Amino acid sequence: MKKVFVASDHAGVKLKTLIHDHLIANYAVKDLGPFDTSSVDYPDFAKKVCGEVLKTPESVGILICGSGQGMAMTANKLKGIRAALCWDEPSAKLSRLHNDANVLCMGARLIPEGLAVLIAEKWLSTEFEGGRHQNRVKKIEE
Repeated sequence: MKKVFVASDHAGVKLKTLIHDHLIANYAVKDLGPFDTSSVDYPDFAKKVCGEVLKTPESVGILICGSGQGMAMTANKLKGIRAALCWDEPSAKLSRLHNDANVLCMGARLIPEGLAVLIAEKWLSTEFEGGRHQNRVKKIEE
């Protein structure tokens, strides 16, 4: 069962909880917080999830903030993380298929809840295609 680490900032708590509760039936999901809407700093939670993804083989992360941008920017500062800001199912699929994204970022203020669940499902069910994309992903890591 794929291990999924999830976290958000205060703006994303509701959506993070919804996604967590939806995924728990089919994935080993660990919620790293926060657990209420008190103001927090998104970089702290991005680093928590990314740290777990980097030390747990075959795991992935889902990060949610107001726009998704802050989480993506923070996550992509960490070597070994390939975070994708996704807004629909095609962007989610391609981020996995072609870029081997290991962290999904979404904006709670921009994406309807039902669509966010579909994005997470599409992202989690898509495997990296490899092949011609492998060399490109290697260049990202360099």
